[in-house]
Amino acid sequence: MSAAYVLDAVRAPFGRYGGGLAKVRPDDLGAHVVNALLARSPELDPERVDEVMFGDANQAGEDNRNVARMAWLLNGLPTSIPGSTINRLCGSSLDAAMQASRMIETGEASIVLVGGVESMSRAPWILLKPERAFPSQQQELYSSTLGWRMVNPNMPEQWTISLGASAEKLAGIYDVSREAQDEFALRSHQRAQAAWESGFYGEWVVPVPDTDLERDENMRADTSVEKLAKLKPAFVSDGTVTAGNSSPLNDGAGAALLADEKGAEVAGREPIARIVSRGASAVDPDVFGIAPVKAANIALERAGITWEDVSVVELNEAFASQCLADIGEWKGLDPDKVNLNGGAIALGHPLGASGVRILGGLAHELKRSGGGYGVAALCIGVGQGLAVVLEA
Repeated sequence: MSAAYVLDAVRAPFGRYGGGLAKVRPDDLGAHVVNALLARSPELDPERVDEVMFGDANQAGEDNRNVARMAWLLNGLPTSIPGSTINRLCGSSLDAAMQASRMIETGEASIVLVGGVESMSRAPWILLKPERAFPSQQQELYSSTLGWRMVNPNMPEQWTISLGASAEKLAGIYDVSREAQDEFALRSHQRAQAAWESGFYGEWVVPVPDTDLERDENMRADTSVEKLAKLKPAFVSDGTVTAGNSSPLNDGAGAALLADEKGAEVAGREPIARIVSRGASAVDPDVFGIAPVKAANIALERAGITWEDVSVVELNEAFASQCLADIGEWKGLDPDKVNLNGGAIALGHPLGASGVRILGGLAHELKRSGGGYGVAALCIGVGQGLAVVLEA
């Protein structure tokens, strides 16, 4: 079997809900990162790309009709290159990379462009078709931005609680205090700011044309434990989960170039990291945040390593409570190795783009820090987790 490598990764700065990227269509965000990624490999003839695979959690608005295909075609690239869009909610673009790496390893592809996109600002309101013509009663609109909608009445109510309520549930089960969550959130902002100041993100974050956004818009370098402590619980009246220790709603996109050895030569690139193994898991939907624990453990076992061998971890910060619960269950992991350059609480969590963000961030950090093993992992709504092990 061929080995699958990460050759490069880019992303846009992540914008706040209704913020700096709110006027940019999601298919245009996707097209931007495709163009930026290809521009960084000028030796690569686009005709040599075998497949385009994008993650996108919503797909209810301007990201409909297979946004992977749209992101490619909007750049005027060859129509002969196929594309597909994957939906595993928050894990969509990491799933795209996992599927692409399997294609490469089995010899079905040599070069695959993977990516992810989400515009939570532009996610539409949805009106179901009425059951009969000329309805006499008011019709309900559903927001497609985040979470459960149009729930099947046969789904157990225990499972259909909000994501925030689930984060509260994990905080209770795993005894994660409000203070610990706020301290984790503060660390995310501090590390993100330090990473931007050191030039880490400036090397691969590509601003969107005709916007003013240069850095991730949600980052708050001036926050403090005292400021975070003043925020009220957002989901349960006497709870511990707040807007400050949760990821925000965001807009953004990212892309990565995956290839085998021959594909790397064709692209004129030295691989950043090798995709060693993958893992997926599932749990009850109302405790979705704990699912990465098993997914990462599966990936480590398949890689033949333990947490003691891991140098860097990128864990998507949907909620601080979820991250702290996961970290506490990963025996042998030094918590200080997690999210060295900040996480989604500071950087943002545009659902379909987050998987490629953590994969790209992990690959670039392994390259910067001299190599070793790294793990990219995230939780997924409705009770799933994904993880990938990289080696550089």
